[in-house]
Amino acid sequence: MVNLKEVIIIISLLAFLSGAYGQDKYEKSEYLVTINTDFGKIKLILFDDTPLHKENFLNLAKAGVYNHIIFHRVINHFMIQTGDYTTRNQAINYDPRVIQDPIRAEILPQHEHVRGAIGTARKGDNVNPERKSNSTQFYIVQNFKGAHHLDGKHTVFGQVMSGFEVIDSIAKQPTSKSDRPIENMRITVDIDSISRSDIEKFYNFTYK
Repeated sequence: MVNLKEVIIIISLLAFLSGAYGQDKYEKSEYLVTINTDFGKIKLILFDDTPLHKENFLNLAKAGVYNHIIFHRVINHFMIQTGDYTTRNQAINYDPRVIQDPIRAEILPQHEHVRGAIGTARKGDNVNPERKSNSTQFYIVQNFKGAHHLDGKHTVFGQVMSGFEVIDSIAKQPTSKSDRPIENMRITVDIDSISRSDIEKFYNFTYK
C-alpha cells in the first residue's frame, strides 16, 4: 500500500531539486574581465570550451601580470595586441611560475575571428607546428568584418562584450614602422564574478 506521506516527501524533494538545478543553471557565475585603458574600459568574457586558455588568463590577471603593460602592436582596421609583461613600467611582485609558456592550442571551429574576438599570439608554423599559444600575449580583433584569415590558425578564447569604441580609439593611434604605438598606452585588468543571466541581459549575449 502506498504511503501518502512518503509520496508527498518524494514529490517535494524532486520539486526542490528541479528548482535548485534550474536556478543554478540560470545563475551560474561567469568571469567578466575589464581591461582599463586611458580611452575607457573594454569588457570581455572567456570561453568555457577553451579551458586551458581561460584558466591561464585568469591566473595571470589575478597575479597582476597584466597590470601596467602596454599595447605593443597596433594595426588599424585589423587588431590591437598586448600582454607583453616586459613592457611594464612598475615593479609587480608575483610568482614567475604563473607564466607557463607555451599553452597547448585549443583551436575550435565555432570560435572565429569576428570583431571583438580575443586570440593568442604564437610563433610561426615553421618552429611551432602544433600552433601552441604564447601564454601571455593576446590580441583583440578590431576590423568590422573580422580577421577570418586567422581562423583555424590561432586559438580564440574570448569575446568582447562592450568597449568597441575604446578598441577603435586605440587602433587609430599613431604607430612606428614596427606597429608599436608612438605613445605608450598602459592597461590594468580587473576580474569580476557575475551571473551569466546578467551578462545575457546587459550585453546582449546568449550562452549556448
